[in-house]
Amino acid sequence: MPSRKQRRRRSKERRHDWEYVYVDDGGREVEAPEDEPAARANGQRKRQQSRSAPSQASGMRGVQPPSLRRVGRRALIFAPLMFLTVHFLSGELTMTQKVVNTVFLLAFFLPFSYGMDALMYRMSKRRAGAR
Repeated sequence: MPSRKQRRRRSKERRHDWEYVYVDDGGREVEAPEDEPAARANGQRKRQQSRSAPSQASGMRGVQPPSLRRVGRRALIFAPLMFLTVHFLSGELTMTQKVVNTVFLLAFFLPFSYGMDALMYRMSKRRAGAR
């Protein structure tokens, strides 16, 4: 049985291009009132939704601009994995040589990772501008 969140998401997908969704103060959708000014007096907000936005239609997040902070987090994740790979694949090297190999791999990985983030961001901006 689908959860409440899944049912809400599914019903939202079935809606038409433009429609008004009435939301109460708690953020829950409510039925459309007969008298619109009275609904505003009761504290209900009217929100217009469109399915034309690419992130809403596909359910995907938008691409964020590249940042060094994100690349640094990625380095913290991949550095130990790279070290373990170097450690197990080259058993005859000393520990210092394994660390130097890992740093060398990271020196290629980090700029490449930032470049890929920048490329994806530019492509998503170009696509959004074409629509």
